Amino acid sequence: MKHDIIIPDKKTVSFCGIFCPSCTLYIGTKDEPERLLFLSGRMGKPVEELKCAGCRSDKVSYYCRDCVLKKCAEESGYESCAECPDYPCSRLEEFQKEMPHRADLWKSLEILKNEGHEKWTEKLAYDFTCQKCGVINSAYDIKCRNCSSEPSSGFTERHRVEIKAHLNRK
Repeated sequence: MKHDIIIPDKKTVSFCGIFCPSCTLYIGTKDEPERLLFLSGRMGKPVEELKCAGCRSDKVSYYCRDCVLKKCAEESGYESCAECPDYPCSRLEEFQKEMPHRADLWKSLEILKNEGHEKWTEKLAYDFTCQKCGVINSAYDIKCRNCSSEPSSGFTERHRVEIKAHLNRK
């Protein structure tokens, strides 16, 4: 389950700044089908609707398929929301506030805009990687999904309180 160094793949570069390889649906699709089964029961959606290979891929989850941010950026010809003259718009601001895994969107989008998708991929991969075993984790994996190290990543360490509060509400 250990991930090698990620080769920048534009299919996993989101428009909004979320790091697709750290998405629980992406992880379930790529590495952990049992995760998708669990989420299917929790979300009331069939597993096929949850499968996702990245924001710009041919296989996106039901949620990303209907994303207004993605649609807006694509229709405007922007590589990311950060290129838009209205950045950050009210839709992106609301989106960022809704869930803890979106806490660092502004920082993420600035990296994407100013340094390009290769550096963005490198920096975000590092931020979501377990420093003990090298596995990329979801923001909601408090413990590493491979070696159970806690915290599972730098991101989770910084946002532990908000993540745990969110998980306890579910």
